[in-house]
Amino acid sequence: MFLDNLKKMLLEKGVEFELIVHDQPVYSAREGSAFLGIEIGQTAPVLILETEKGYFAVIVSGERGRVDFKKIAQALGCGQAKLAKKEDVERVTGFAAGNLPLAGLALPCIVDRRLYRYPFIYGGSGKPGYTLKVSPDALKKVNQVAAELDEM
Repeated sequence: MFLDNLKKMLLEKGVEFELIVHDQPVYSAREGSAFLGIEIGQTAPVLILETEKGYFAVIVSGERGRVDFKKIAQALGCGQAKLAKKEDVERVTGFAAGNLPLAGLALPCIVDRRLYRYPFIYGGSGKPGYTLKVSPDALKKVNQVAAELDEM
């Protein structure tokens, strides 16, 4: 059901996209990079952070490695930001951690500027076995972008 709604939203927003179907779910940037034959920086995992201002989705480049939660908190004007607990991720988004879609979450987003280096990025569709391929600029059309992470 969500997949149909995702397709509809992307079409309505005029976003060029592809849904790549695969037999095995992909749960890490490394797995996605190897499976799709792309640079690890093109993978775009989605994390959910908890702050005193609420929850935020963070879309990062798979090459980033560690995420600096202090920098994110500063960018959002918060005292602290931390990874949300798995049960909170599902409660807040409707998706299990590891299956979060790149588009269509009802949360403000923080986007990693490293993703803009690539013509296309690859990430979750909300359904295991489907990877969403979009241009990084599309993230601004389909999400409420609250901040961007610098390339450092």
